[in-house]
Amino acid sequence: MSTQITATLLVVDDDPRILATLRRNLALEGYEVVTAETGGEALSRLDGIDLVILDLNLPGIDGMEVCRRVRYSSSIPVLMLTARDQVGDRVEGLDAGADDYLVKPFATEELLARVRALLRRHGGGERPKVIRFADLSIDTESRTVRRGDRNMELTVREYDLLVFLAENARKVMTRSQIMNEVWGYDIDVGSNTLEVYVGYLRKKLEAGDEPRILHTVRGIGYVLRE
Repeated sequence: MSTQITATLLVVDDDPRILATLRRNLALEGYEVVTAETGGEALSRLDGIDLVILDLNLPGIDGMEVCRRVRYSSSIPVLMLTARDQVGDRVEGLDAGADDYLVKPFATEELLARVRALLRRHGGGERPKVIRFADLSIDTESRTVRRGDRNMELTVREYDLLVFLAENARKVMTRSQIMNEVWGYDIDVGSNTLEVYVGYLRKKLEAGDEPRILHTVRGIGYVLRE
């Protein structure tokens, strides 16, 4: 069933058949669809794009490098598609800046659900340009972070974690809420991934001996508060 157009998507894949199928299915859902078959084409077509669906194996500039360049210059969400199903490949893709990861072959319904989730998470332009909390300042357009007079260099995942907590400052966020919103993919609930990233982020937040603002709520999750 066709719906009102809500976003413009860039679909990047070097297989014309897959490209045509994705374009057709996404258009039926009401999305505007722009396509590219190479990494170079993809990087030249980012203007006005709300979300990138990106194949990993591309001629010339591969999907990993495209993702890194997209993330370096913008906050456009990236859904990475690949035939690789190894944990290391997924981690590499996410560390390169992908917001979610889908392994081929996949059901169209799952792809559409993940597209909707990513567009919801990224707010369609509703996020304020600058998020401020205590002495913390986050510019969401340039993806720069300052604490007081000090610039902070964050990885993609550290930045996303901090933004989510800052947008929900003084509210206790559960582990599952954080994992769903920041990582956006299925992960073993027993994994210590979140705890590791909280540790990384705390170290950077407190590198100038500033007071702690990222707190653990034992048995529940985390909160950003004075």
